[in-house]
Amino acid sequence: MKKKEGMRQYYGITFLIGLGFFTMGLMDPLYDTYVPMFLSNFISMDSIVGTVMGLDNLFALLLIPIVSALSDRTRTPIGRRMPYIIVTLPATALFFGLLPYSALTSLVALILAIFFLNLFKQAARGPVVALMPDMIPGEYRSEANGVINTMGGIAAIVGTVGLAKLYDLNVTLPLFGATIRPGGAGSYIGTLPFLLSALLVLLAVLLLFLFVKEKQVAQEHEQEEKVPIWKSLHMIIGAQDKSALFILVSLLLWFIGYQGVLPWIGIYSREFLGLKPGTAALSAGMVGIAYAIFAIPSGILAHRIGRKRAIRGSLFSLTLVTVLLFFHHPVASGILGLTGMPLVLSFWLLLFLFGIFWVTVVTNSFPMLWQMASYGTMGIYTGLYYFFSQSAGIIAPGFSGAMRDLFGDRSMFLTASCCMFAAFLVMGLVRKGEAEE
Repeated sequence: MKKKEGMRQYYGITFLIGLGFFTMGLMDPLYDTYVPMFLSNFISMDSIVGTVMGLDNLFALLLIPIVSALSDRTRTPIGRRMPYIIVTLPATALFFGLLPYSALTSLVALILAIFFLNLFKQAARGPVVALMPDMIPGEYRSEANGVINTMGGIAAIVGTVGLAKLYDLNVTLPLFGATIRPGGAGSYIGTLPFLLSALLVLLAVLLLFLFVKEKQVAQEHEQEEKVPIWKSLHMIIGAQDKSALFILVSLLLWFIGYQGVLPWIGIYSREFLGLKPGTAALSAGMVGIAYAIFAIPSGILAHRIGRKRAIRGSLFSLTLVTVLLFFHHPVASGILGLTGMPLVLSFWLLLFLFGIFWVTVVTNSFPMLWQMASYGTMGIYTGLYYFFSQSAGIIAPGFSGAMRDLFGDRSMFLTASCCMFAAFLVMGLVRKGEAEE
């Protein structure tokens, strides 16, 4: 084993691996902000819109564990993860670019575009994520995860602060025509952010392929133990120490809270704050900005105080922040009389705080699981992480949409608060996963 000289020697390769996360961070906020708007042009009930938003995660339940496990066993001249990445991410870019055009056509076309987009995107996600633990030693993975989450946060900023503003820009492009088209119910649909995002995803894939030399690292570890999938699952569920299982249950809870809020932020910002669609995406952008700024510090913090303490402290803080979000509009608008930008900025400040604590949870939970895996089962643990998180993605939008239908739009924040607190309690049962183990 090579002598470890500190995290500094791994920053370059980690930033390159982060290009894969950049593609996800670029697409996800735009998807979560605008697809519910597209769907609401055809569907009036939030519970149904939420259910459609959640159904795409069914692909993740099947594809992420399967493709991750397949990549564990793949050996090619370009590596074990890269063959999957260079096929699935370009296809993802294609269908992401087609999303607004499908929304201009019909509900069936929109659902088909969502179907194929998520088919390829979820197939890509496992191999993209598994690249990092393949190449970075266990004691540096919190810091490395902070780096790649920073890349995802930067991409979210590019998408929501930069590209989303182009949603309201109408120009005429060769082949594509006008970039603003009339939508349903007097609204309009902007295509430019989706086209530019697709081009950036293709560029990121090209750079990832050219500069991440996965094959060399894979060969160094070729002799390490490879544990069958069924044995890995049995080990996690049936182990005497249930730490891995408790982490998975916790992340199910916190992702239900998160996914129950994020798809509605754009619509909430448009209806409660009076923002245009291009500006409404900035609400999700506040989370992305905090994500980019604090991803690396959150990894360093966890290295100093422990991953479990960092996660639990953040979950408790998220519980409080989501309660404040629930009371924001009646207090800020009704009691304090805030209107216009002061009302918007106070809401954005709370979302920025949400992003700080959220990135601390996400940055350090993955390394806790990876710390319990061997090289041969990294893909399995990665797949399980996404199995549980995407299960939350199936449950949460429809559930929070139903709560919005029954109890009003702000109820999603209170539901999220309950989920974060439950995750805080379950994480208290975790006993393994620290860097020194």
